[in-house]
Amino acid sequence: MSEQFPNMDYDADEVINGFKEKFKWPKAGEVQAVVKPGKMPLRLLISALITLVVGGVLYYMMLPALNFKDSQMYVFIITLIIVFMAAFSFVCRANKKLERKEYVKKKSIIPIIIIIVIILVMLIGWLCGATLFRAKSYSKLMPVSSSDFSEDFKTINYDTVPRLDQLRAVTLADQQLGSLSEYKSQYMVSNTTTMINLNGSPVRVAYLEYADVFKWFNNTKNGLPAYMVIDLVSQQVTVVNCLDKFGEGIKYSPTELFNEKVLRHIRFQYPTALLGTPNFEINDDYRPYWITAVLDKTIGLFGGTDVKGVIITDALTGDSNYYDIEEVKTNDELQWIDVVYGDSLIIEQYNYYGKLKNGFWNSIIFQNDVNLTSSGYGYIAMDDDVWLYTGITSSESDSSNFGFILCNKRTKETRYYEKGGAIENAARESARDAVQNYGYEAIFPILLDIENQPTYFMSLYGSSNTVKGYALVNLADKTIVGTGLVDNLKSDIKALNAAVQNYISALQDKGVIGSDVDLNDYIADENEPAPDTPPAVQEGNTVTGAVSSIKTSVNDGNTYYYLEINGKYYYISVVDCMEVLLVNKGDTVSVTVEGGSGGKFVKASDVTVK
Repeated sequence: MSEQFPNMDYDADEVINGFKEKFKWPKAGEVQAVVKPGKMPLRLLISALITLVVGGVLYYMMLPALNFKDSQMYVFIITLIIVFMAAFSFVCRANKKLERKEYVKKKSIIPIIIIIVIILVMLIGWLCGATLFRAKSYSKLMPVSSSDFSEDFKTINYDTVPRLDQLRAVTLADQQLGSLSEYKSQYMVSNTTTMINLNGSPVRVAYLEYADVFKWFNNTKNGLPAYMVIDLVSQQVTVVNCLDKFGEGIKYSPTELFNEKVLRHIRFQYPTALLGTPNFEINDDYRPYWITAVLDKTIGLFGGTDVKGVIITDALTGDSNYYDIEEVKTNDELQWIDVVYGDSLIIEQYNYYGKLKNGFWNSIIFQNDVNLTSSGYGYIAMDDDVWLYTGITSSESDSSNFGFILCNKRTKETRYYEKGGAIENAARESARDAVQNYGYEAIFPILLDIENQPTYFMSLYGSSNTVKGYALVNLADKTIVGTGLVDNLKSDIKALNAAVQNYISALQDKGVIGSDVDLNDYIADENEPAPDTPPAVQEGNTVTGAVSSIKTSVNDGNTYYYLEINGKYYYISVVDCMEVLLVNKGDTVSVTVEGGSGGKFVKASDVTVK
């Protein structure tokens, strides 16, 4: 029987494994054949079209400058290469056929090399501009000159400096907008405002935003109808209706969604420019514009950010013009522009100056003559410009300042004042302690000159974000404090005067100043006509005289101005006469009255500034 059957002496596992070896699917590393897919021109075209579509969407969202000094451009190019590689792999069906996957991998070598080269260029460009190697260049970005405190500050009166910061200004604007029924359900006030010097007065201008995307769909055709002007001294808010004044709304703003989004609109007009953040400003005729700094990288490929020009964009029509920075500084027709250099850029450039003027290693190891800006900053309206103020402190301690700077936000002129004393936050604590029973807080202070004493001035505010009083704190001795509270004195100007009187008394008590100081030199009374004001002259229905005070009110959504001339108030709506917005206290005006001039309040039909 055994001769009739084959030999059964073998291992079954060896047979099964041998069978698997003949029919198993090869691993990626074992594939020898590389198969080129057919119709390659068509596949490349489809991949390019996919990349073009995705790239267009990415460009529309990212808005990189087509400029070798923009790091976003390199990121954009690398992203496009990756998108093309992914699209090519998909079109070749490399995920389905292993031999095609090997083909795609071989063809990906060149794109990967390009990406590596781009990254190396970025790295070399960054190293060429690193502070380690270019410390001196960074320290020269901001020229700083010493200046005389008493001389520069002698024209700044405590009753003409800003009493509101941005948060409090927006709060007032929100309250005003809430009283206007035609606006309050559709729009809200932007949290971003711009402080400007408008006809010699510090104000903040705030544009409106659509309340939500549905309100945008409902209103974007006509644009934003108005903007807000917040007087930082009088704390009055004016709604400027662009539809009434200019016949059209603000079509270009950050609150738009598509091509009317202001930064996107400017990018399409200037595709190679390095753009800063657009600032909302108005000219002397109250026409709204967007002021966008054009930046340059002056050290290496990405370092040494500075401003080389400005793009002025009409917020109503979208028309834009570029001006070189030197023309902005010297052209009188562009004097109305107030904000070219941003706060963060000014702080950054001064810190480079303070840290690196004696070299990179000194800023880390020896730290001889190393100084930095303090933890905050404020603003002063001076010389028809806006100046940023911040204290200067040692890199080793932030408990006191040994000086401070003013920097012109239009020209970057920077003045250093060597005045040591309490740091700003310490002054705020002293002011808060003086009114601790009320729980008030203080805004970031600014410096004033009172009897040749550098003095911190700040407003006090409560939980409702409204001004509740004022405080003055001595720079050299923070225990010398003067306060005045609005609720106690029932008047804003009385509270301001009380703060000054209490401060001067505290200076005298400490022997800092003499007892012969005349307090009347510091008392401001807005209800009194300006000294040497000639009497008003009336000819027919026209009254000509000096404006001793200005008040405003809102009735039925319209803003009315009340101009006091020799004890009478001549009132007119902004809708009826936009020129009334240009009137300042002390101006001589001609007022056309209606129906005679009897009584204390007289209706006017026209106002002209002489």
